[in-house]
Amino acid sequence: MTSASDAQAADALRAGRLVILPTETVYGLAADASNAAAVASIFEAKGRPRFNPLIAHVADAMQAEALAVFDDRARRLAEAFWPGPLTLVAPVRDTRAVCDLARAGLESIAVRVPGHARARAVISAFGGAVVAPSANRSGRPSPTTFADAVEETGSSAAAAIDGGPCAVGVESTVVSVLNGRVALLRPGAVTRQEIEALIGPLDTAGEGHRSPGRLTLHYAPDAPVRIEARERQHGEILLGFGPGVGDPRWSLSPSGDVREAAAKLFRLLREADRERPAGIAVSHIPNDGLGEAINDRLRRAAGFVG
Repeated sequence: MTSASDAQAADALRAGRLVILPTETVYGLAADASNAAAVASIFEAKGRPRFNPLIAHVADAMQAEALAVFDDRARRLAEAFWPGPLTLVAPVRDTRAVCDLARAGLESIAVRVPGHARARAVISAFGGAVVAPSANRSGRPSPTTFADAVEETGSSAAAAIDGGPCAVGVESTVVSVLNGRVALLRPGAVTRQEIEALIGPLDTAGEGHRSPGRLTLHYAPDAPVRIEARERQHGEILLGFGPGVGDPRWSLSPSGDVREAAAKLFRLLREADRERPAGIAVSHIPNDGLGEAINDRLRRAAGFVG
């Protein structure tokens, strides 16, 4: 599948077709957020459960506020972290621009301005919001390269844009700003510490059903995943972290850099899985900062969320 132009991708979206769209987090499978039939085709292509809401991607904060009701704290977060890997969940303002199916029937909406210039260019050319969940079959590791996205869902897409490898490599942070409470629903590249430094402590009682990526078994390769591994067992591939840990080919970061590990995580899970190992072991990664998001994805890949 060859890479389309921004205009070709926008035309496909207007026609109710699906488009593989690069973002800085992961590649998405995009559709017109207002078109229920187009949104339904995303759920079909991915095999995604319909109770799982989708994120509306927009070109700028003004477009976001046309869709959602922001309070002062939501605006402060948007000003600090957009364009970028932060999704805000807020009361919905315009139920026509993002259809009921995309919102999973909720009175809230998840919205973000992606940091990838090509994504924003396509959204601007299209002229409306697009929903763009990760371009993988549901439950699989998210694609962070054009080739992996096409391999997963290219047969369902009318157009695809090659935006290069995803710089962040894990899905956006999701924060709800509802009823005077701010809660972290899904960790990501915008860290808990960065958010709290801006607006104060986050509420501990989040509403996880308002965020995607919360299933217990998610982001999972075919091979079983074992986390917090100290060494490789027979038949396993060990994804190491830190100096001298495991085979350099399979190292998430030889220097122990969590941002490098996040950018390589899903790609290495996919590459290891193609070797058909007895299992994939992952060494310990500190839970500070971006490590919280990496460990969240790994626990779900292993089918363990506790």
